Amino acid sequence: MKMAVKPEKELVRLNLKFGNINWEKGTIKQYELSKELGVWRVFINGYAKNGFVIFDEETMPREKVLEMLKDLEPEVLGIENLTVEELIEKSMSWNNIIGKQ
Repeated sequence: MKMAVKPEKELVRLNLKFGNINWEKGTIKQYELSKELGVWRVFINGYAKNGFVIFDEETMPREKVLEMLKDLEPEVLGIENLTVEELIEKSMSWNNIIGKQ
């Protein structure tokens, strides 16, 4: 099977805290971001007021991601670089199960 994207491609994960959010705003914004071509994963929790966005900075600049989140008053808590391979590996369900035994 041929991969369309190289597994060593670099992605960026922004860990975020939000100042102006509720469940409805969070759900809407998560949907809007998930439609963007450069976004690989997005999770926004309107109750806990936090979340993350994993994106390809070559396709979608960080400034654009933060601009889209502007009305939620995002605060960047952390920035991580990861490869596509690492993202896939961390997404596998057995990693979530085996690590808890």
